[in-house]
Amino acid sequence: MKIQFIGATHEVTGSCTLLEVCGKKYLVDCGMEQGIDVFENVPIPVPANTIEAVFLTHAHIDHSGMLPKLYKDGFRGSIYATTTTCDLCNIMLRDSAHIQESEAEWQNRKAQRAGDDLVTPVYTLADAIGAISRFRPCEYGQVIQAEEGIVVRFSDIGHLLGSACIELWLTEDGVTKKIVFSGDVGNIDQPLIKDPLPVEETEYLVMESTYGNRLHERPGNTVGELAEIIQRTLDRGGNVVIPSFAVGRTQEMLYAIRQIKQEGMVHGHDSFPVYVDSPLAVEATGIFLQCDQSCFDEETAALVKQGINPIWFDDICLSVTSDESKQINFDKRPKVILSASGMCEAGRIRHHLKHNLWGEENTILFVGYQAEGSLGRKLQDGAQYVRLFGEDITVNAEIAALHGTSGHADQAGLLRWLAGFKEKPQKVFVNHGDDGACMIFQKLLTQMGYYAEAPYSGTEYDLINGRMTVFADSKPIRREEKTKGSARARAVYGDLLAAAEALLAFVKTCRGRTNKDNAKLASQIRNLIDKWK
Repeated sequence: MKIQFIGATHEVTGSCTLLEVCGKKYLVDCGMEQGIDVFENVPIPVPANTIEAVFLTHAHIDHSGMLPKLYKDGFRGSIYATTTTCDLCNIMLRDSAHIQESEAEWQNRKAQRAGDDLVTPVYTLADAIGAISRFRPCEYGQVIQAEEGIVVRFSDIGHLLGSACIELWLTEDGVTKKIVFSGDVGNIDQPLIKDPLPVEETEYLVMESTYGNRLHERPGNTVGELAEIIQRTLDRGGNVVIPSFAVGRTQEMLYAIRQIKQEGMVHGHDSFPVYVDSPLAVEATGIFLQCDQSCFDEETAALVKQGINPIWFDDICLSVTSDESKQINFDKRPKVILSASGMCEAGRIRHHLKHNLWGEENTILFVGYQAEGSLGRKLQDGAQYVRLFGEDITVNAEIAALHGTSGHADQAGLLRWLAGFKEKPQKVFVNHGDDGACMIFQKLLTQMGYYAEAPYSGTEYDLINGRMTVFADSKPIRREEKTKGSARARAVYGDLLAAAEALLAFVKTCRGRTNKDNAKLASQIRNLIDKWK
């Protein structure tokens, strides 16, 4: 009986852990890495067709996104998840497959023009549909004999509708050990969903550390703050553009706007339109509307009992097709636009930024974490110009951030959930946090008397005998030049150096130009460097 750590070790995405029980193999999560990849991960060390089952904490792509690839490689076992997670994965994995196919198609158009080899998508829609067919819905609190030697229970962890902490009882040769996977621990007092439920006991705990090194800003009146931002923007005749993750955050924003409209918190604009411009967000909103009200927190359930739809109101406009999306820019009324992606790296939000960033009357409102290097982070950090669709766009719009909207528990929240155990776990494995957060949280737990480790990818641990069997050290990814190996590559690299030298020569001629022009050029150069880092 052993555990091997694969993904989300000293990193925030790509969650994946291998369990071996009675000689059979299982996964907890099978997520896609997103953003900057810092450390090398070992590949799943067994053939996909030998994996008996996957236990899934929640639907977010960094936890579920490689399930279609697993199916493509031969997996035909069961995927255990909560009922709502199954519903959300049904749309999210299809959407992810569409992205993989579109990305491959775009790369192949470039490759054909350059005479390079064609690429194949990581997986296709058919692979996603195949993976979806393997899902087995489970209810919160239900104790299930899932596989030989494995009993499982899902408990609400309050991160996303359907998200769960997974309790596993593993039995081999008459010995039973319990291990708990925290999944992503949710923040408290979020709209729509319940607070994280505690777990009473376990021997082993695999715990996330996304915010293990910091605290959230003290939450204020989030709905009141949103109302103020909408009020002043509409008073200027502008649009409030909200980059928002399609699943979870968009629905939370609709909940808040419904309250704002119901209570008349914005004056003089009673019927301001609210556009939801994301096919995935529209589908996810439908799932939120149809799910069992037992999934909701007390406040939301009370609204439903009163016949009030918590995330629906007059003047909401759903945009599914690209033509419907384009028509938003011809609506001259001051309005709110919710569109994906949340970090502005892809999706329709980039079109809305192109049409709204330059207008002083508009507001770009961030309601979630913006990763280093993302377009969203550049805007938050005060970029004066950004490049969208081959054009330099001046940033004149107000750039704002809504406080108290994180879906993750901060350090205090993680410790609060951990304190719910009646006795300290014998061992805590800290994962799912960047290197700094992971190490700080592990050291904090050690100081508090926990036996805590932060394993790197490839580390194996014997759960019966309680000892490490394989120690893996960190393997930072080396970003070496990819120009060696062909005459064409050397020629292209030579052209790149020549272009850089020409740019430097031009910059040296810019002394005496206007400050505005030089500032614009400097911003464009920095944006170019950030884009290619």
